Amino acid sequence: MAAPPTGNGGEARSVLLCLSHLRWDFVFQRPQHLMTRAAQDHEVIFFEEPREEPIAAARLDLSPQPGGVLRAVPVLPHGLSVAESFAAQRALLDGLLAERAGRRLVAWFYTPMALVFADHIKADVTVYDCMDELSAFRGAPPAMLEMERRLLERADLVFTGGRSLYEAKRDRHPRVHCFPSSIDTAHFGRARGAVAEPASLAGIPHPRIGFFGVVDERMDLELVAAFAALRPDWQLVMLGPVVKIDAASLPQAPNLHWLGGRSYDELPEYLAHWDMGFMPFALNESTRFISPTKTPEFLAAGLPVISTPVVDVVRDYGEAGLVEIVESAAELAEQADALLARPRAPFLARVDLQLAKNSWDLTWARMAALLRVPERAGAGAVPATAMASGVANV
Repeated sequence: MAAPPTGNGGEARSVLLCLSHLRWDFVFQRPQHLMTRAAQDHEVIFFEEPREEPIAAARLDLSPQPGGVLRAVPVLPHGLSVAESFAAQRALLDGLLAERAGRRLVAWFYTPMALVFADHIKADVTVYDCMDELSAFRGAPPAMLEMERRLLERADLVFTGGRSLYEAKRDRHPRVHCFPSSIDTAHFGRARGAVAEPASLAGIPHPRIGFFGVVDERMDLELVAAFAALRPDWQLVMLGPVVKIDAASLPQAPNLHWLGGRSYDELPEYLAHWDMGFMPFALNESTRFISPTKTPEFLAAGLPVISTPVVDVVRDYGEAGLVEIVESAAELAEQADALLARPRAPFLARVDLQLAKNSWDLTWARMAALLRVPERAGAGAVPATAMASGVANV
């Protein structure tokens, strides 16, 4: 067996096992930002939900990713029962961890459902990074709430992806810390410079108002269609994979452009050639607790932003005058026209002052500091707080 990777002092690096419901190559978001930074100090293993193939025996596909993360994908035979699927995942996980026995282990959960095959893990620190209220999403397993209760019982630390989630979880665990959506300012700041226009935008006239992200039940498709009808001179550019909803249900119009998913690296090239960003979120159970990462990303790109009244967007950006909040297509159309005529320099000065307070590097540094204090609440434990991780820093 190969020698374990070591840190700067020659000691074996700790293992950070990330159990995720999201695939590494789906959309580059919170897990990818944090895990690539964690990989500087830990051996990070990103253990995904399984996929099925016509094979005789289960296997674990391992592939190193840019940024130093080891991606682990369970590949299971077709036709396994639920119990057989869980048993196969547990066996694959046990084999993976057996090769790393004796090293400090951090178990980092993005989904409580991973407990069905990982509840036996003896981790030195267990983290629940609650980035969404998954029980409210379409297709959520009925057992999700019970599994979350069990995960909260065993977790040493609970992180939340926004203020609303923090407020929902803070009374359910003694060490809950709020880490809202952060920003890689340098990456999205490229959009403020001279970058080549993507070929898929060629021929689409201005003004352009754009969205990027997952297209699912969280999008208010009626609002999108109504705005496109009210402002046929505006071009709506929509980037992102369509999941959990029928692509045939997407509204169609000459000024509506559904371009599909784009990589994280490509996004600044698109934003550089938009006039405005918008976040047409539906107001439903699946958006009640969200804190969209794209909000500061739009702002870092230098774009004015219009959003529906998602609670965390209103409190963290709307009240600060950085994002315009609208409730109807008529308001959206009116605000879009007004923002197009607004001088950009004073707005960008306020944006940059706010964005300078936070970054994914700073967020990870604060999380890492908490990981170094593994005691559970009680004797000498760090009290639950929303400071420094911080609500005040969004």
